[in-house]
Amino acid sequence: MHDVVIVGAGPVGLMLACELGLAGCSVLVLEREPDPHTPWRAVPLGLRGLSATSVEAFDRRGLLPALLTASGMDAPAAYSEEDELAPPYAVGHFGGMMLDSADVDVAALPYRIPGPAPEFVMTSLAAVESVLSEQAGRLGVEIRRGAAVSAIAQDAESVVVHAGEHAYPARWVVGCDGGHSAVRGLAGFEFVGTEPQFTGYVMLVDVPDLESLRPGFNPTPTGLYLRLPADGHLGMMDFDGGAFDRSQEPTREHLQEVLRRVSGTEVTLTDVRLASSFTDRAMQTTTYRRGRVLLAGDAAHIHSPLGGQGLHTGIGDAVNLGWKLAATVRGYAPEGLLDTYTSERHPVAAWVLDWTRAQAVVMRPSPYAQATQGVVRDLLGTRDGTTDVFGKLSGWSIRYDLGSDHPLVGRNAPDLRLADGTRVGELLRDGRGLVLDFSADGSLRDATAGWEGRIRYVTGTARNDLGLAAVLVRPDGTVAWAADGGPDREAFEQVAGRWFGSPVLVNHTR
Repeated sequence: MHDVVIVGAGPVGLMLACELGLAGCSVLVLEREPDPHTPWRAVPLGLRGLSATSVEAFDRRGLLPALLTASGMDAPAAYSEEDELAPPYAVGHFGGMMLDSADVDVAALPYRIPGPAPEFVMTSLAAVESVLSEQAGRLGVEIRRGAAVSAIAQDAESVVVHAGEHAYPARWVVGCDGGHSAVRGLAGFEFVGTEPQFTGYVMLVDVPDLESLRPGFNPTPTGLYLRLPADGHLGMMDFDGGAFDRSQEPTREHLQEVLRRVSGTEVTLTDVRLASSFTDRAMQTTTYRRGRVLLAGDAAHIHSPLGGQGLHTGIGDAVNLGWKLAATVRGYAPEGLLDTYTSERHPVAAWVLDWTRAQAVVMRPSPYAQATQGVVRDLLGTRDGTTDVFGKLSGWSIRYDLGSDHPLVGRNAPDLRLADGTRVGELLRDGRGLVLDFSADGSLRDATAGWEGRIRYVTGTARNDLGLAAVLVRPDGTVAWAADGGPDREAFEQVAGRWFGSPVLVNHTR
């Protein structure tokens, strides 16, 4: 019996597998598709963006150099703690309205300091999956492909996943099997939300008269089309109420008819190499856990790709769930720890769904939508507006409610650099929590004695401590506790127990 069976070997399932493997759990990944190498995962159709906090998740596990190499990017640039925080090189768009990264007020970003992790990485699904697959292999994770799940049965102690002629017993199962999740349906999760406004298309086509289509986002009186840098890589949106069923094959004639209508041109498609359709149907499960079955990524929430938040949100799910499920498997999780996965991540995805809904509204080809877009464009054109959007898209504005008034608690931890040059990101490589104690006498050393296997204790000084006396960082990089003055040992122990369970009794003179 495995500790955890993960269904789905995409980026979310593989990231979760790596987190669990790092914690010593036995993990089996079942993937329906027999071959991971498809054109839909490689450039250009597999292009995806990873935002700041997702990039830092790779850095914290030592995977950033491999990710950058696989994505065709340079190694992290050298930096100094005295460097000023530079504006991001890309912000993105809202409803096709591009934002200028120079308008981001970096001084307004909470607890943001320079570090080696880029604010944004343009990558591909193939690159992300290759990096994570290699890491999973190093950690002893088993991946079985060509295994389509057909049934799930669970009781109070275990769950059995059936795929083909095989049955796979486990203590826990996590569905990371995408928007059409078999696990979600088989386990009886309630899936609620809103129906679509449009049908979207992504295609790689041969277009002799490509110059008749303008580059970038192009809203029109009848829809929208997008011409991407790669020749023949096009996208379009047809506000038909999502009438084109994804189960239908988009023919060359259909795609040409829609493109001519939404572009207002007589463009010709001579060949369709690859094409797929999607809608802006926005749905979310009411909970991310039913008994011993959990969901992450698109299995738990679906939405249109507007804003590019799908991969980013799924990676966030995986790193949030991984250490909590590992603690539960290993038997030291405090009561209710696993339930905080839903309470923390469900609101994040709910916001993403609303974010994509709002973009669909302003992109509609109607006078009312165009009027609304004008108002939104003016707001986004301000420094405050651009900064707010960047904070949301990068993940830096996410703050879990952990019951503390300290402004850092619940946020992504700043990558503090110690006097010897060691960074917070490097100290989180082994998947344990982290205590940074900047007090002169190392006053929290004794308080952490019972949690050595779960929390790393580091004392000393930081080159930029941001006025902090001590900080406790969870394995997912979230700050669980922080003190500006002398560290309160009792307060620390209470918070540490909440997240890391009861300390192991040790023979230590206090």
